[in-house]
Amino acid sequence: MFDNPRPTIRTFIIENFLFGDPSPMPDDAGSLIENEILDSTGVLELVAFIEDTFGFTMADDEIVPANLDSVAKIADFVLSKTWRASA
Repeated sequence: MFDNPRPTIRTFIIENFLFGDPSPMPDDAGSLIENEILDSTGVLELVAFIEDTFGFTMADDEIVPANLDSVAKIADFVLSKTWRASA
C-alpha cells in the first residue's frame, strides 16, 4: 500500500508527458488537462499506469476530471481506492 502516492504519480507524469522536464508541471492544484499536459490519449495512459501501479481497476464512471485532473486529485483518488481495498 502507498502512504503517499504523489511522488510516484508526479514522476510518471513528468517522465511520460513532459519528457523529463518538470518546469511546466503545474502545482498539485493545477489542471493537467487545462495546462495541456494530458489529452484524451494521455488520460488513457494515466489510467493504465494507475491500474498497474496501484493494483485496482478503474470503472468507466471514475475516469473523470474530478479524479484525474491534478496530482493531488489523482493521489486522493488512489488513496481512497487502496484504503477501501485494504479495509
